[in-house]
Amino acid sequence: MVLKRLRKVLQGFVEKVERVVQKAAEKATTKTISEKDVDEFLQDLLMELIESDVAFETAEKLVEELRKRLVGLQVPRGADTRKILEGKVHEALVELLKTGWRHIDLVSEAKEKCRRGEPLVIVFLGVNGVGKTTTIAKFAYMFKKAGLTPVIAAADTFRAGAQEQLRLHAERVGAVFVGGRYGADPASVAYDAIQMAKSRGYCVVLVDTAGRMHTDIDLMEELRKIVRVAKPDYKVLVVDALTGNDAVEQAKFFDEAVGVDFVVLTKFDADAKGGTAISVVDAIKKPILFLGVGQRYEDLEPMEPEKLVAKLLS
Repeated sequence: MVLKRLRKVLQGFVEKVERVVQKAAEKATTKTISEKDVDEFLQDLLMELIESDVAFETAEKLVEELRKRLVGLQVPRGADTRKILEGKVHEALVELLKTGWRHIDLVSEAKEKCRRGEPLVIVFLGVNGVGKTTTIAKFAYMFKKAGLTPVIAAADTFRAGAQEQLRLHAERVGAVFVGGRYGADPASVAYDAIQMAKSRGYCVVLVDTAGRMHTDIDLMEELRKIVRVAKPDYKVLVVDALTGNDAVEQAKFFDEAVGVDFVVLTKFDADAKGGTAISVVDAIKKPILFLGVGQRYEDLEPMEPEKLVAKLLS
């Protein structure tokens, strides 16, 4: 599906190794892959990774990791060369995507906090247009489906229409909506939502924030204030799979500004390349835990490294 051009390069390398193994078979039962054997393949691979939206630094890192795994590898005569070599590529990609990755059961965590009289608080970060509002609605749907009524805090009091969009989503999924007037203090909206959740026994608060970039100093300070006031359990960065290296820069910026706990990668169903996922994880050493794979509320999938790599290489 994605990174499919990588498979073409890999196929060429497989054929080359098979020829070398066949030639070596006249003298020995195995062939040890040399530096010379992999050089051309790794150069081609580097270019294909970059073409697939993998950041240059990440692509170089992957290539060097593969060099370590391939040079000195012994390929027996008659072995399934493709399976052996594809396995090495698969291992390297999975290892990278597992950076910081752990299974997080948000529903169980919310229930546990609720028993202590506290809601699970999640603040969502990201620039405009990445699908942040829809992602919040998907999280609300996930919690509601598990029997928990979430509170959605519309702390984006800056963008026209932001409140109305979230209010509509809240009505559709059965969430409680807390908003504020246009231009109101966003941190106060988050605070009010958390206090409501505590007083009424709601177990989850999902806080929307205004989309922003580092060029807007006032908005960035506002975001830091929201985080200070809300004291979230998780700060979730939402990035668009189609934005390539822009997503990497966004991830670095938000992580440096307020810290990111995990990433939701949206529009993954439309991503024709797949490099964004690899690059974002490598850039901030924080995991992607969910993938947005459609427009429906249920189109939110947990990210599992092994399954994702299998999809990237399919």
